[in-house]
Amino acid sequence: QAQLVESGGGLVQAGNSLRLSCTASGLTFSTYAMAWFRQAPGKARDIVAAISSSGYNAYLTASTKGRFSISRDNAKNTLSLQMNSLKPEDTAVYYCAARYSIGATFYTAQSEYVHWGQGTQVTVSS
Repeated sequence: QAQLVESGGGLVQAGNSLRLSCTASGLTFSTYAMAWFRQAPGKARDIVAAISSSGYNAYLTASTKGRFSISRDNAKNTLSLQMNSLKPEDTAVYYCAARYSIGATFYTAQSEYVHWGQGTQVTVSS
């Protein structure tokens, strides 16, 4: 049974950094495209970043490009999200998600993803 577990969330001041991790089990990680989504209070869940199964291609939203980076270590079954220059508007619950896909394709729609983690809270104070 596939399981995704996020870690690394917390409370930080604006301008600081956090690194989120997502550890996968029960699936062949290197054959899954991955993504980070987030849901702020009272808002819909939105894409933050996505990466292909190979790690060759990645996507970041306009609001996070230049501040966030997504990476994966297929040998360690781990997906990461490095978040720098955090802003209060980055406050949200962050989720990792996985879908089977071999190759260089990433996916940005929630409906594309089959497996989801429970989420980790990120709170950025001003």
